[in-house]
Amino acid sequence: MKTIGYIVAAILIFFGVLFIWGAFGSTPQPGWIVVGVLSAGIGLTILYLISRKAKAEAGTQVTLKIDLPGNVGMDTIKCKSCGGTLTAENIKVVNGAPMVTCPYCHTVYQLTEDPKW
Repeated sequence: MKTIGYIVAAILIFFGVLFIWGAFGSTPQPGWIVVGVLSAGIGLTILYLISRKAKAEAGTQVTLKIDLPGNVGMDTIKCKSCGGTLTAENIKVVNGAPMVTCPYCHTVYQLTEDPKW
């Protein structure tokens, strides 16, 4: 939809400039100035609306859901600072890394997996 908007806006601005330019030819046409200004104004308004919508879409939030295969058991996780029990609601993915926020002492740290050996 954005591409169509850019194409329509470019065509309107192009013909608007041509109408304004043509109004000052060998036989002046004052009505062409009005049509040219309206056409260019509508084209610029479309460009403004498209850029405004693009800024609003830039603030969208992406939700990452992990679907684990098979039966996966989870041990209880304890806070490294206070030893409080943490739940899945306390874990959030921030910039691709799992971050834990303790609901008791409000400590924030990255969740790491220790090697099994």
